[in-house]
Amino acid sequence: MALFSQTSHQGFQALLWKCHMFWPVSRYQQLFAASFSIPTREKNNYFSFMTSSSTALPVDPKETDVLSTKKRSVIDCREGKGWDEETKEMPEGKFHFSSSVGAAKKWSMSRVQSRHRFSNVQPPEKPLQAEEWNKLREDFQLPEIFEEVMLNSMIRCNSPIDVAKSLLTHVAKRNGDVAYNVLVKYLTLCVQQGQVSEIRDVYDIMKVRFKILEDGAYNLLIKGLSNSDQWRMALTLLEEIKKITIPSRTCYESCIKAASRHQEMKLAFELYNEMMAKGVVPTLDVLQSFFHFSRGVNGAELQKELFGILLYLRENQIYPHKTFMRSIKLWFESIPGGNWRGRLTKIKDSGQCPVCNHQLEDSNLTEEEYGNLSESLIRDVIHGTDTFRKTSPKEFEAFQTFVESRLPFDIVIDGLNVSHIKSRKMQCENLFDAVNCLAKENARLLVLGRKHMLMNSSNWKREIMKEMQNKADFFFAENISEDDAFLLYATLRSGKHCKFVTRDFLRDHKACLSDSVTRHLFRKWQRGHQIVFFPSAEGRSINFLPAFRYDCVVQTTGDTWHIPYKDVFEEKYSYQVPRKWLCIQQK
Repeated sequence: MALFSQTSHQGFQALLWKCHMFWPVSRYQQLFAASFSIPTREKNNYFSFMTSSSTALPVDPKETDVLSTKKRSVIDCREGKGWDEETKEMPEGKFHFSSSVGAAKKWSMSRVQSRHRFSNVQPPEKPLQAEEWNKLREDFQLPEIFEEVMLNSMIRCNSPIDVAKSLLTHVAKRNGDVAYNVLVKYLTLCVQQGQVSEIRDVYDIMKVRFKILEDGAYNLLIKGLSNSDQWRMALTLLEEIKKITIPSRTCYESCIKAASRHQEMKLAFELYNEMMAKGVVPTLDVLQSFFHFSRGVNGAELQKELFGILLYLRENQIYPHKTFMRSIKLWFESIPGGNWRGRLTKIKDSGQCPVCNHQLEDSNLTEEEYGNLSESLIRDVIHGTDTFRKTSPKEFEAFQTFVESRLPFDIVIDGLNVSHIKSRKMQCENLFDAVNCLAKENARLLVLGRKHMLMNSSNWKREIMKEMQNKADFFFAENISEDDAFLLYATLRSGKHCKFVTRDFLRDHKACLSDSVTRHLFRKWQRGHQIVFFPSAEGRSINFLPAFRYDCVVQTTGDTWHIPYKDVFEEKYSYQVPRKWLCIQQK
């Protein structure tokens, strides 16, 4: 084992020596032997040597800081990702211990290649004796990773904890120690089953051997303790992490949920506000938990905090999923003496809510806002450094001349983006269908294409391209050019009425804007000007949904709240805005 922290490779090694991580062995031996039921008469034999290549550096009995080079393992720390909660595995390359860097690389590669080969290994149903584990290990194709593979299968099958404990006892007796990654996998199984006493035992072992743990272990320990009646221990661990680095989102959110479950909402919001101040982005899951656990609780300060979460959703264009939306609705309706009533609805095209008849905010920007946004986009995004990484200034000047001579356009189309909408049709046919559909009302169209579209090929037929050019203006950029800047420039120069068609969310361009006010204006402009398209159910045509006249974000008048929501959780941002709303009205 070794000391871990979120530092650079060089800083990590320096920190390892600085923190005096050599702890007395005797205390660790006692804890380990007690935890895994090693008989007293055998303790000395099992712990006589503790410098295996994948375990902790040994402790000098006199607590000296220096060990000879020959006695130390070389620590090769790579790819700083912690425990993977989905695969229940430590990502390969997380840390390697060997007598040389080359050996570490070889060890890592063999483990990567082996990860999926043994995914179907079945663990035993009951604890085994040492000779039985030895037999299984000898028969295993790669004995050096047997313990990890077996524990992975135990996690997958949720094996009884005694089975896993018998494996670790066997490893401790055989090796005199247990490798770090094996110990973490055992901890994962304990957390998965809520084995609080086992979690505490593992923590006792770890804290004796290490002054600092890596993120994966802290995540597991805090998650396991926070789901128990000893949840306040998780808060203590959180404080330990703060002394070293910024705690992970998992650590913060586990503690927040624990405090919320025990109705300590003030503490929960203190942790939440601290997390936000440190730039740790919350999940929808923890935001939903605030509303769920605040149901029926009175208090002006609590309401203020929860309203703040709703405004956070507004500012960041976050749409709650249906389950989250229901928690919001039930919380409003449970406020003592609040007289709130929530109903699900669909807003009219005019922007009027059919439930309360309130008119939602207009998606259009004022002349001043539009002017400021146009100036910022052209300065920070279009003429910024990103555009000319893939587009030459000469090409963009030619495009500007082309656009200025043909203004204004009604719709600007990202031709290459649209051409991929239906994989079973030729790309030129997809684009042709889109142009035909959008040109029906005599709209002036500009299609941004690439020069390879002019080459007669299996996807781009010359006769179809010629027919499209009779219905729309085309500008063909170099094949490697970045066309988003072209799209934004042509749309903005055409005026407030102009819309654009692409499935790109344009997140990178928003990030280039210099301040939060301008980024907010960009998102508002985008919501009101980006036309959504998708293939029809039978796949024969393309459907277009016009941009909204009203702004599709959380909004309030004080006695009403209107919250757009989606049916299912979407982990990634989407350019599509929801069509369903929760209207909450105070009677």
